[in-house]
Amino acid sequence: MKYAKVGKLWNSLNSSFWFVPTLMVGLALALSFFSISIDQNLEPNIIGNVSWLYSLGPSGSRAVLSVIAGSMVSVATTAFSITIVALQLASSQFGPRLLRNFMQDTGNQVVLGTFISTFVYSLMVLRTVNETEGSEFVPHVAVTCAIVLAIASIGVLIYFLHHAAASIQVDNIVHHVGSDLKDAINRRFPETIGRGFTDSEAETARLPADFNRNSYPINTKDSGYIQAINEGQLMQIAKDHNLILQVRQHPGRFMVQGCELMRVFPTANVTKPLAAQIDQAFVLGSKRTNQQDVEFSVNQLVEIAVRALSPGVNDPFTAIRCIDQLSATLCQLAQRDIPSPYRYDDQDQLRMMALPLTFADVTDTAFNQIRQYGRSSVAVTVRLLEAIAAIAPFTYRSADRTALRRQAQMINHSSQDAIAEDLDRQDIQKQYVEAIQAIEEF
Repeated sequence: MKYAKVGKLWNSLNSSFWFVPTLMVGLALALSFFSISIDQNLEPNIIGNVSWLYSLGPSGSRAVLSVIAGSMVSVATTAFSITIVALQLASSQFGPRLLRNFMQDTGNQVVLGTFISTFVYSLMVLRTVNETEGSEFVPHVAVTCAIVLAIASIGVLIYFLHHAAASIQVDNIVHHVGSDLKDAINRRFPETIGRGFTDSEAETARLPADFNRNSYPINTKDSGYIQAINEGQLMQIAKDHNLILQVRQHPGRFMVQGCELMRVFPTANVTKPLAAQIDQAFVLGSKRTNQQDVEFSVNQLVEIAVRALSPGVNDPFTAIRCIDQLSATLCQLAQRDIPSPYRYDDQDQLRMMALPLTFADVTDTAFNQIRQYGRSSVAVTVRLLEAIAAIAPFTYRSADRTALRRQAQMINHSSQDAIAEDLDRQDIQKQYVEAIQAIEEF
């Protein structure tokens, strides 16, 4: 949270195809200068004594370097074409929001960087080969390094072919999105901004009676999605200026210019520079990210499931795979402490009231659309109820069990209306009873 804007910049760089290849090209340039400098300082008789070094003349060196450079351009073009095809397939079959996951794939970035770096290195060495009589120069060490890089590139190409085929398999995609979701939960829960009171203490916490009347609204200056909130910075501002802050939005919300982000109490302590400083604690962007937005990764899994349940695809097995991943995530979330919305400083002074993301919010995001689009699928309906029964033993808050019970009831009611076969409805009813029993036992 403290480095929200740095995190946004890193996410932007990490999801680009140019950042890692650019770094690798820089390393290739440095290696070319280093290896050439070694050649320039070597005695001619040393080359003949080192058998593993390349030791042909200028014409042979030019030919070798030219072949390596030309082949790397061709291979890089082929790899880029394969990557584009994979991106198109992912966008059409699994949803455009998954393109970010493919672009963040470090393997693809390193592969492209390897081919381009080898090409650049070969060109840099090629320019130093001199055939002029009397000043002939062949960088034997540098050419040997070029050959080693070319051989390594062959290994990278074999890896890329395997990786490209594996990356578009739905099981791997769902697993990767699920891993991103687990990381997002680990980053956000539990929060440690100030000191969060227990539920019983939070119930007695109250904002000042005149808070709404004597508080200053902070409105967004731009439109966009809230990608991150620097809550540590907000807490420090509240302590330094003796303020109480009420955050009214959470990451993932789309804000229209002029909408209210938060309110600051009391108004008398707020200046224009301070209001601008508070506004800078909210990081907005043109798209949602999983930096602090847990529901973003949940929506990615839901989108894969919903597309699989569409009449044109009709793939309930993929939807079931997504439900399994969502249930594992909800089990993880149910065991985390949801921080109190009331935040206190070291002197036990109320400084901030946040807008918490609850287990019920994530559960609704995970199950609502799958339930709505899969209501006529017996297999999907049964797996949803099985998932609720599996999650129930991990819940210890009454509100969490209430959210599961509510979902189970909606799933059961939807299936009774949408499924015509009586025996199928009986199977669903049986699984519904088991889900409710699992909820009631804890």
